[in-house]
Amino acid sequence: MNILILGADGYLGWPTAMHLSRRGHKVAVMDNFAKRRWETELNVEPLLPICTLHDRVAAWREISGEAMELFVGDLRNYGVVEAVLSKFQPDAIVHYGEQPSAPYSMIDHNRAVFTQVNNVTGTLNVLWAIRAVVPECHLVKLGTMGEYGTPNIDIEEGFIEIEHKGRHDTLPFPCQPGSFYHLSKVHDSHNIRFACKVWKLAATDLHQGVVYGIETDETGLDRRLETSFHYDEVFGTALNRFCVQAVAGIPMSVYGKGGQKRGFLNIRDTLRCVELAIVNPAKAAEYRVFNQFTETFSVIQLAELVVQQAKQLGISATVESLPNPRVELDEHYYNPTHTKLLALGLEPHFLSDVLIDSVLHRVKAQESRIKRGIILPRVKWDGKENEAAEMKLMWAGA
Repeated sequence: MNILILGADGYLGWPTAMHLSRRGHKVAVMDNFAKRRWETELNVEPLLPICTLHDRVAAWREISGEAMELFVGDLRNYGVVEAVLSKFQPDAIVHYGEQPSAPYSMIDHNRAVFTQVNNVTGTLNVLWAIRAVVPECHLVKLGTMGEYGTPNIDIEEGFIEIEHKGRHDTLPFPCQPGSFYHLSKVHDSHNIRFACKVWKLAATDLHQGVVYGIETDETGLDRRLETSFHYDEVFGTALNRFCVQAVAGIPMSVYGKGGQKRGFLNIRDTLRCVELAIVNPAKAAEYRVFNQFTETFSVIQLAELVVQQAKQLGISATVESLPNPRVELDEHYYNPTHTKLLALGLEPHFLSDVLIDSVLHRVKAQESRIKRGIILPRVKWDGKENEAAEMKLMWAGA
């Protein structure tokens, strides 16, 4: 099967490309390397040194004997997208190619607008190019559980059965996203569903939880194949930050009471979920949603687990409550459904079983590279302090 990975230079894109290549698929990768520019802009970097995508593709060919075609281009340029699809003729497209950070989208006006234009326009161009060039191609799109928000009812997988004034229907689950980034994902979902309806395209929308872990079977083959691990306040997850703070002797920064709950899964499970979606494709005109996570935790539960497991490595970690820079409930009901991928054969890894080996050991080995000044929150959801900081930067640049 010909599989095109969009956003292949990223944390999930590169491991996905290797995973599918190793399983006999012909894989092509595409990126515009914007994420690396955003990192430079904010003076943040992954904890592990990461090779360029060109060097990783070359290393993969050397180690595995499998070649990947590499395309450099921006999804906002329709001509480029159409040309890539015409040349490679994908049977499936895995779409990771978006600005991935909620905090980045909340820094200021420019980044909020950029996030939505970049993400929504890129996905629209992919949909139009599929229609024009490869209408039977299956789109596997990375969404997010954050599209749903935290409603006071159980979260279904994409759709909900409603009875209203004596009439019944199955409707898209109501979304209450918590950032301009999450809103961009909601817009993507609406556009993809509409394209499936009117053009008979086939798409799987993976509403993914928070991913953790650094190593996969493929990244472990050679240091040149490693993927990124972010722990800064913009691109890093809470769990990544907690692990780095524990190793660095910094109190773990829990926002508010820490009662915010989210879904989580190991990076190896992400790769398996994507593979399961591809080998069990959606039908023509079908738009389907898989909730992609394996466990749920509150933020304080994550912090307590890191304390317990760090202790096994001789690390004495502590927890500190900080004012929440986000606009969200400190405590809430959270009970999302996740049965479809399990039914297809997903066998989950669990955080308590793999945290030490999959994260803490690797962080400890890179302790000297930790940049302590990029961990604590500076981006506020109300935007006021962010705008003031941006003005200072502009003034300094002048």
